[in-house]
Amino acid sequence: MSSPILISSDHAAVELKGFIQKVLPNYPWLDLGPLDTQRVDYPDYAEKLASEVSTGKVERGILICGSGIGMCIAANKFPGIRAAVVESVESAKLSREHNDANILCLGARILDPETAVKIVRVWLETAFTKDLRHVGRITKIAQLEQKLNDARKTEKA
Repeated sequence: MSSPILISSDHAAVELKGFIQKVLPNYPWLDLGPLDTQRVDYPDYAEKLASEVSTGKVERGILICGSGIGMCIAANKFPGIRAAVVESVESAKLSREHNDANILCLGARILDPETAVKIVRVWLETAFTKDLRHVGRITKIAQLEQKLNDARKTEKA
Protein backbone atom coordinates (compact mmCIF):
# COMPACT_ATOMS: atom_id res chain seq x y z
CA MET A 1 0.00 0.00 0.00
CA SER A 2 1.68 3.16 -1.21
CA SER A 3 -0.32 6.01 0.29
CA PRO A 4 -0.73 6.48 4.02
CA ILE A 5 -3.74 4.99 5.73
CA LEU A 6 -5.68 7.72 7.44
CA ILE A 7 -7.21 6.90 10.78
CA SER A 8 -9.41 9.06 12.97
CA SER A 9 -11.93 8.71 15.75
CA ASP A 10 -14.03 10.55 18.22
CA HIS A 11 -13.35 10.66 21.96
CA ALA A 12 -15.08 7.30 22.54
CA ALA A 13 -12.62 5.51 20.28
CA VAL A 14 -9.22 7.10 20.96
CA GLU A 15 -8.09 4.03 22.89
CA LEU A 16 -9.11 1.56 20.16
CA LYS A 17 -7.55 3.76 17.47
CA GLY A 18 -4.23 3.73 19.34
CA PHE A 19 -4.44 -0.02 19.94
CA ILE A 20 -4.94 -0.72 16.24
CA GLN A 21 -1.91 1.37 15.29
CA LYS A 22 0.22 -0.25 18.00
CA VAL A 23 -0.72 -3.83 17.04
CA LEU A 24 -0.36 -3.16 13.30
CA PRO A 25 2.82 -1.04 13.16
CA ASN A 26 3.82 -2.07 9.63
CA TYR A 27 1.12 0.05 8.00
CA PRO A 28 1.81 3.71 7.10
CA TRP A 29 -0.66 5.28 9.56
CA LEU A 30 -1.53 8.96 9.51
CA ASP A 31 -3.55 9.76 12.64
CA LEU A 32 -5.89 12.73 12.14
CA GLY A 33 -6.88 12.83 15.80
CA PRO A 34 -8.08 13.36 18.34
CA LEU A 35 -5.19 12.44 20.58
CA ASP A 36 -7.03 12.61 23.90
CA THR A 37 -10.45 11.68 25.24
CA GLN A 38 -11.91 15.17 25.56
CA ARG A 39 -15.38 15.21 24.02
CA VAL A 40 -15.43 15.97 20.30
CA ASP A 41 -18.05 15.72 17.57
CA TYR A 42 -17.57 12.78 15.20
CA PRO A 43 -18.70 14.67 12.06
CA ASP A 44 -15.67 16.96 12.38
CA TYR A 45 -13.27 14.01 12.27
CA ALA A 46 -15.25 12.18 9.58
CA GLU A 47 -14.95 15.34 7.47
CA LYS A 48 -11.17 15.55 7.92
CA LEU A 49 -10.66 11.99 6.76
CA ALA A 50 -13.40 11.62 4.15
CA SER A 51 -12.40 14.83 2.38
CA GLU A 52 -8.89 13.45 1.87
CA VAL A 53 -10.19 10.16 0.47
CA SER A 54 -12.86 11.90 -1.60
CA THR A 55 -10.33 14.11 -3.37
CA GLY A 56 -8.04 11.14 -4.06
CA LYS A 57 -5.19 12.38 -1.87
CA VAL A 58 -5.24 8.99 -0.14
CA GLU A 59 -6.82 5.68 -1.13
CA ARG A 60 -8.42 4.55 2.10
CA GLY A 61 -9.12 5.46 5.68
CA ILE A 62 -10.52 4.15 8.95
CA LEU A 63 -13.03 5.98 11.13
CA ILE A 64 -13.97 4.84 14.63
CA CYS A 65 -16.65 6.11 16.98
CA GLY A 66 -18.82 4.47 19.61
CA SER A 67 -20.94 2.51 17.15
CA GLY A 68 -19.29 3.30 13.80
CA ILE A 69 -22.66 4.44 12.51
CA GLY A 70 -22.29 8.20 12.97
CA MET A 71 -18.89 8.25 11.29
CA CYS A 72 -20.27 6.19 8.41
CA ILE A 73 -23.26 8.47 7.87
CA ALA A 74 -21.05 11.58 7.86
CA ALA A 75 -18.36 10.08 5.61
CA ASN A 76 -20.88 8.92 3.02
CA LYS A 77 -21.92 12.54 2.42
CA PHE A 78 -18.69 13.07 0.45
CA PRO A 79 -18.49 12.35 -3.29
CA GLY A 80 -16.96 9.01 -4.16
CA ILE A 81 -16.96 7.70 -0.61
CA ARG A 82 -18.08 4.16 0.00
CA ALA A 83 -17.89 3.90 3.78
CA ALA A 84 -19.01 0.69 5.48
CA VAL A 85 -19.75 -0.08 9.11
CA VAL A 86 -18.15 -3.45 9.69
CA GLU A 87 -18.63 -5.75 12.67
CA SER A 88 -17.13 -9.01 11.40
CA VAL A 89 -14.12 -10.27 9.46
CA GLU A 90 -16.43 -11.62 6.75
CA SER A 91 -18.17 -8.28 6.24
CA ALA A 92 -14.75 -6.55 6.14
CA LYS A 93 -13.69 -8.89 3.36
CA LEU A 94 -16.93 -8.46 1.41
CA SER A 95 -16.93 -4.67 1.80
CA ARG A 96 -13.63 -4.63 -0.08
CA GLU A 97 -14.21 -7.48 -2.57
CA HIS A 98 -17.74 -6.51 -3.61
CA ASN A 99 -18.14 -2.83 -2.73
CA ASP A 100 -14.58 -1.49 -2.99
CA ALA A 101 -15.22 0.29 0.33
CA ASN A 102 -12.69 3.07 0.75
CA ILE A 103 -13.51 3.92 4.36
CA LEU A 104 -13.87 1.36 7.12
CA CYS A 105 -16.04 2.40 10.06
CA LEU A 106 -15.77 0.60 13.38
CA GLY A 107 -17.65 0.78 16.67
CA ALA A 108 -15.44 0.97 19.75
CA ARG A 109 -18.41 0.13 21.97
CA ILE A 110 -19.39 -2.79 19.72
CA LEU A 111 -16.10 -4.56 19.02
CA ASP A 112 -13.46 -5.94 21.33
CA PRO A 113 -9.96 -4.71 20.39
CA GLU A 114 -8.71 -8.06 19.09
CA THR A 115 -11.67 -8.44 16.73
CA ALA A 116 -11.24 -4.86 15.56
CA VAL A 117 -7.60 -5.58 14.67
CA LYS A 118 -8.59 -8.72 12.73
CA ILE A 119 -11.19 -6.70 10.83
CA VAL A 120 -8.70 -3.94 10.02
CA ARG A 121 -6.06 -6.40 8.85
CA VAL A 122 -8.47 -8.24 6.54
CA TRP A 123 -9.92 -4.97 5.23
CA LEU A 124 -6.48 -3.57 4.44
CA GLU A 125 -5.26 -6.79 2.81
CA THR A 126 -8.35 -7.51 0.71
CA ALA A 127 -8.51 -6.18 -2.83
CA PHE A 128 -11.57 -5.27 -4.86
CA THR A 129 -12.35 -8.23 -7.14
CA LYS A 130 -13.10 -6.06 -10.20
CA ASP A 131 -15.70 -8.66 -11.14
CA LEU A 132 -17.93 -7.06 -13.78
CA ARG A 133 -21.10 -7.41 -11.71
CA HIS A 134 -19.50 -5.51 -8.81
CA VAL A 135 -17.95 -2.89 -11.09
CA GLY A 136 -21.38 -2.35 -12.61
CA ARG A 137 -23.00 -1.87 -9.23
CA ILE A 138 -20.35 0.60 -8.07
CA THR A 139 -20.80 2.46 -11.35
CA LYS A 140 -24.53 2.65 -10.64
CA ILE A 141 -23.81 4.08 -7.18
CA ALA A 142 -21.57 6.75 -8.75
CA GLN A 143 -24.26 7.52 -11.34
CA LEU A 144 -26.87 7.84 -8.61
CA GLU A 145 -24.61 10.20 -6.70
CA GLN A 146 -24.12 12.31 -9.83
CA LYS A 147 -27.86 12.31 -10.60
CA LEU A 148 -28.67 13.53 -7.08
CA ASN A 149 -25.96 16.22 -7.24
CA ASP A 150 -27.27 17.40 -10.61
CA ALA A 151 -30.82 17.54 -9.23
CA ARG A 152 -29.63 19.65 -6.28
CA LYS A 153 -27.90 22.06 -8.64
CA THR A 154 -31.04 22.34 -10.77
CA GLU A 155 -33.18 23.05 -7.68
CA LYS A 156 -30.84 25.87 -6.64
CA ALA A 157 -30.84 27.47 -10.09
